[in-house]
Amino acid sequence: MSRGLIAAGHAETARAAATMLEAGGNAFDAALAGLCAACVAEPVLNSLGGGGFLLARPATGPREGQAVLYDFFTQTPRVRRPDSETDLYPILADFGPATQEFHIGFGALAVPGTVRGLFRAHRDLGRMPMAEIVEPARALARAGVPMNRLQAFILSVVGPICLSSPASRAVYGRQDAPDRLMAAGEAPRLAALADTFDALAHEGEDLFYRGEMTAPMLEDCLAGGGHLTRADLEAYAVIPRRPLAFEALGAHLMTNPPPSTGGLLIAFALELLDRPDLPSLDPGSAAYLTRLVRAMDLTNRARVESGLRDASAEEAAERLLDPAFVALYRDRVMAAPQARRGTTHISVIDAQGNAAALSLSNGEGSGYLIPGTGIMMNNMLGEEDINPHGFNRWPPDRRMGSMMAPTLAMGADGAITVLGSGGSNRIRTAILQVLLNTLAFGDPLDVAVARPRVHFEDGRLNVEDGPPDPAAEGLDFRPEVLAGLGDLADDLHPWGGPNMFFGGVHAVRRHSDGRLEGGGDPRRGGVVVTV
Repeated sequence: MSRGLIAAGHAETARAAATMLEAGGNAFDAALAGLCAACVAEPVLNSLGGGGFLLARPATGPREGQAVLYDFFTQTPRVRRPDSETDLYPILADFGPATQEFHIGFGALAVPGTVRGLFRAHRDLGRMPMAEIVEPARALARAGVPMNRLQAFILSVVGPICLSSPASRAVYGRQDAPDRLMAAGEAPRLAALADTFDALAHEGEDLFYRGEMTAPMLEDCLAGGGHLTRADLEAYAVIPRRPLAFEALGAHLMTNPPPSTGGLLIAFALELLDRPDLPSLDPGSAAYLTRLVRAMDLTNRARVESGLRDASAEEAAERLLDPAFVALYRDRVMAAPQARRGTTHISVIDAQGNAAALSLSNGEGSGYLIPGTGIMMNNMLGEEDINPHGFNRWPPDRRMGSMMAPTLAMGADGAITVLGSGGSNRIRTAILQVLLNTLAFGDPLDVAVARPRVHFEDGRLNVEDGPPDPAAEGLDFRPEVLAGLGDLADDLHPWGGPNMFFGGVHAVRRHSDGRLEGGGDPRRGGVVVTV
């Protein structure tokens, strides 16, 4: 009998998680081992200097069947220094067909939560000793993990960040030319992380939040124009939250609640789309895509009209999911005339039915590594997506929101589906489309993940229009359908095939009879491992 199933964005991340299941650990031990390994195997996307969310549903024990969302995302500092004292400057990330501006510098560093999240989830849910959980990551850091083509591409996108300081050049620069990025096949030099994992496993999280490990960073922030202080680190706490729960597509869904917005917007879009005739539509048809794009458009509008961008998510959530408010927008979906960020995820489910959906982010990284640790700090205060009111205007001492939306779906037949995605603002539309594909149209998870996607925002309709992934062969958008999509947007932007821009949904499912299935998103190096 299988011990469990893992879907993740890198083979080494999944292998570290599998090691825990093989040793008798549960899904939560596996997810946490994957978290640590992703700091080495997916270093541009994840770091102990970032933050994330774990949606956990234990199948046994005192919390049996009770899902909880562990919020260990980044926090704004307690005191905001004046603009004149703040080190914050822009860089341009090049995605190929599109570019996006981000900001780095000491002023971009938010209070990190990943280390606290690792230890809190381990205390509450773990079975294996922490030293064993970090061991796969420690060994990987010592040996080095050569970058595959995807990780090398991700590195190239944020190359200006990873070459912005001597310390980051020492990790990501070529051996013979440190001012040039390393290529696929070369391994980032992260041996210092091995000692960091070892020290944390033996001395605990206070080494990071109260001890000597972060003292050099705090000195550098004070002198260099950052906001972080020892008081920020000491006050940081993981927040257990009740998941946002709702019914849709014949399933009971749970996802990331406010103050994050991704789960809320997924719930709203599903409320608009979940109509009796939905399963009868062809998911590649103009009728379905028209409805889907309208729902994306109206979700964006509702995000503004509900106050979600201008008020706290808690204040806007009640209005956004109010039945009358949803009905107004649903009418627009059904009857409207024709009108024209670095993140990774790990999903695990074990033989007992313990389920873990773990989404992680370091932003794009700040280029600053805490001396002697191998930990690159986040640049969350420099991300436009989560700074809608302008840079250095964030409210002090506030848990930051995110589009990350680790999600569980409980089917009426007893099946449990675990999923999540990376992809900045595309996270919510990626998860939405995979949920629709599998729950409404009955796709197996690998097909549901691999089907081509669309994303509508700010008047631009992005479309994966090229050769599909082999798992979705024959399911690409037909030319006549694509030709008609131009009527839905002022700007139709074809991408020429699957692209990491459209997210990276990694999903696993345990059926009521114990059968397991999964889908690792090929757009972001997805792999599925059965133990």
